[in-house]
Amino acid sequence: MPKMKSHRGTAKRFRVTGTGKIVRAKAYKSHILTKKSPKRKRNFRKETVIAEADRKVIARNLGLR
Repeated sequence: MPKMKSHRGTAKRFRVTGTGKIVRAKAYKSHILTKKSPKRKRNFRKETVIAEADRKVIARNLGLR
């Protein structure tokens, strides 16, 4: 039986932390930045944990469990 391949698009967008959480980058940082406050743009740099509802599908695409 061959190994399962991870979904490459998912692998580029998410990463797994040491504790097993799946994190993603925040949206809305690519364009139309002039009207957004510096504080808001600064917070877009941080990663955030994915929603629990999405965890199962993303974990499967990443080749976990």
